[in-house]
Amino acid sequence: MNTPPTLIQITQQMVLGSFAFDMARYLVAASLVAGVVWLLRRTSWASRKIQRREANRADLVREVLAAVRTVVVYTAMSVPTVWAFRHGYLAEYRGALSPLAFAGYLTAILLAHDTWFYWTHRAMHTKPLYRAFHRFHHLTITPTAWTAYSFAIPEAAMMFLFMPVWFSLVATPVPVIFTFLAVMILRNAMGHAGLELHPRGWARHPLLRWISTTTHHDMHHGTSYNHNYGFYFTWWDKLMGTEHPDYVKTFDRVTTAARAVENLPAPAATSA
Repeated sequence: MNTPPTLIQITQQMVLGSFAFDMARYLVAASLVAGVVWLLRRTSWASRKIQRREANRADLVREVLAAVRTVVVYTAMSVPTVWAFRHGYLAEYRGALSPLAFAGYLTAILLAHDTWFYWTHRAMHTKPLYRAFHRFHHLTITPTAWTAYSFAIPEAAMMFLFMPVWFSLVATPVPVIFTFLAVMILRNAMGHAGLELHPRGWARHPLLRWISTTTHHDMHHGTSYNHNYGFYFTWWDKLMGTEHPDYVKTFDRVTTAARAVENLPAPAATSA
């Protein structure tokens, strides 16, 4: 009978690979979204820039360095998570995976993560938690794709904890996990892009309006810290009354083709 590896053995086996994987995931997604934004800002879509303010070099340096720290936290926390799998405390998925089952698992984990994100995000805006957990992220008033992993250590830990909590409840196929990780970082980078990437009319469409946009999260950074807590979807904000009352109007203004760039609003962030 094979003896399950110890924490030290798992650390030796996986720590470098885990760090490289998560760092690459961040760099690829942020670079892709930042590149798309750079190209679009040289077209008529430049008018879709949400804020007049530009992120400066200090913002970008702070965010990229914070992303490295976040990946270190993720790597450290992945070790006991893998240990729990190897020792049978977390169940691995075994068996065939049909396309329908893949879609079902992916939908379930996205819905669960959106719920986790909304409520932990909202909790981190309360006075007992804000300074230690979330204040660092809000040093960014004008987000860019590089803001995606700009977390303090406690917030990074909170973000990671979703995974072992989910795995303790649902044995999840590996292809679903990797697809979820790709969707998560791409949506994170898109939410911080600073340029509205969704089609005009999205925020009013009877179905699409339930999916978050770049403007939705940008307003959380640059207009009001106390609104728009959701990640992939808007329904928790709509249900709990935390969606900014001017969200749809702002989205419509940002995506109006005739809007002049010089009429962009200045950020008016409020304190938490």
